Amino acid sequence: LCLSFNLVVIALEKNIISKLGDNATLSCIFKENNLQLKNLRVYWQIADDSYKEKCSVVHALMSGQEDNRNQCIRFKDRTQLFWDRLEHGDFSLLLLNVSQHDRNTYKCIVQSTVEYSKVIYQTEVALSLAVSYSQPILSGPIKNNDSSGEEVTFNCRSGNGYPKPNVYWINKVNNRHLNSSKTEIISHENGTFNVFSTLTVKATSNMQIECSIENEMLQENLSANYTQQKKSSGPGTKSDENLEKKGRGAQAAGIIGIVFVIGLLTGLICWLWRRRSSNLVSYR
Repeated sequence: LCLSFNLVVIALEKNIISKLGDNATLSCIFKENNLQLKNLRVYWQIADDSYKEKCSVVHALMSGQEDNRNQCIRFKDRTQLFWDRLEHGDFSLLLLNVSQHDRNTYKCIVQSTVEYSKVIYQTEVALSLAVSYSQPILSGPIKNNDSSGEEVTFNCRSGNGYPKPNVYWINKVNNRHLNSSKTEIISHENGTFNVFSTLTVKATSNMQIECSIENEMLQENLSANYTQQKKSSGPGTKSDENLEKKGRGAQAAGIIGIVFVIGLLTGLICWLWRRRSSNLVSYR
């Protein structure tokens, strides 16, 4: 009794995160010496079997030559191999201009065609997509007419991101998290989301409120802040009194200076008049 075993190396699934519109590299590296491309077939497929009828081939390499006659139409002109790496067993696939429809698990299958076709290596790569949210806009406070006049409402909005975000309201005075009054997340046709959140709190003289939008997948955290400006206590403050005193002092000094100049001119005129009068008397 002769038993024949075919060795198949199966790599663990890898996860890749790409931004919408970016290029993503799906890794497939078979570390084997003396690879002969002419004796290999490499297939990239979508791992989900339910897609096989819709999309059987993402990219294919036959005996060292690309063969994309059966390639899915939505991947046409959007996939590339790294030709300078193929002889080293690197069959990674570059996927161009990633869209929401590309979010799938992909399978790389390497077959040997020596004597008969057999799978010698395969790996799976899960492609996840993420989109940065726009800088949040924080507006408020808005007085609530139906309240006792002590409550105000803040609004925070951001959009065009993926996946759904986490929204945090924070009191920056003591770094305490606040519960939002309402948070609404709306989806777009392209798969991205808009978020709108409101917060109702009791007004204080020193309000410092922060709205934070977190994208866990991208590990991004964008925030907007509101700070209540402290108002002055009115014209009776010490600073205003000091300014008023300085103003009055400057005014008084100006008046004294004018009076002094007038007195000096008057004295000079009187002296000149007396001198002229004495000269006239002596002449007569």
